[in-house]
Amino acid sequence: MILTRFTVILMALSGGFAYAQWQPARPVQLVLPNAPGGGPDYIARLIAPKLSEAIKQNVVVDNRASNNGIVGTEIAARGAPDGSMLIIGNSGTHAINASLYRKLPYDPVRDFSAVSEIASPTLVLLTHPSVPVRNVKQLIALAKQSPGKLNVAIAGATGELSGNAMKLMAGVDIRNIPYKGAGPAIVALISGESDLLFTNYVAVEPQVAAGKLRIIGITSAKRSPRIPDVPTIAEGGLEGYAVEMWYGLFLPAKAAPGLVQAVYRETSRIVALPEMRERFEATGHTVVNSTPEQFSEKQKREVEKFRKIIVDSGMQLN
Repeated sequence: MILTRFTVILMALSGGFAYAQWQPARPVQLVLPNAPGGGPDYIARLIAPKLSEAIKQNVVVDNRASNNGIVGTEIAARGAPDGSMLIIGNSGTHAINASLYRKLPYDPVRDFSAVSEIASPTLVLLTHPSVPVRNVKQLIALAKQSPGKLNVAIAGATGELSGNAMKLMAGVDIRNIPYKGAGPAIVALISGESDLLFTNYVAVEPQVAAGKLRIIGITSAKRSPRIPDVPTIAEGGLEGYAVEMWYGLFLPAKAAPGLVQAVYRETSRIVALPEMRERFEATGHTVVNSTPEQFSEKQKREVEKFRKIIVDSGMQLN
């Protein structure tokens, strides 16, 4: 194909030609708005070395832990859109926070360019064995019989939203008990201090296997290949219920379309590697690997979906 001078200029201005490849001139800062350890950190440290090899440049994971990931996400929102800064955001930082806070120092949609949803962990609803239920239908019946008697341990915005969505849809009164992280919440559930908990399956797999905790449903719309015999909450008795936790890669806003596609190509290739897929699945993550367009549309849908739950349940913070 012969390109005219005018066509070349247009492609360069649009970013399609100028960023046919991702070749940053300096080390890449991969912001992670989470503390070291845990699912997001594991994902970042799996991907970073592979990206470094691909672009012949250091990719440095920069953990910026804070309440609901606000600090790290704001840093990434203010970053240069030249490929030298990326962020692994999640359903909390890039969807829930949009409505959870009345004043947020960044806009989850407007201040970012979506690259790809990388993976989704298996989020489960657990009970203490003393709670006399084995499925969601029985849980709803028990909660209706004894309003306010049951409580759910809350560790983070996604867990709280998952529980509030269930309560709104089922029309039940279950008390929220906040804890400072998943670890304390799991301990509270094992001890019987709490009755219910929404959390990542990998974090409780040993306790479930030992019979210390009981899974009664998966929050996502589809069953998990890791625990295929466990029904979704929708299958268990709450039709239409679906709340997913996800992790995805973003560039700062105004990144050239060609750059977004170039970063996506490298990320997609890496995530699709058999050894990478195995390592993701070993920690309870389902590989998604969506295109920028697919991820952008999903993010926008999630923002609106979560907004209704947050407003209707009174979750919104100042």
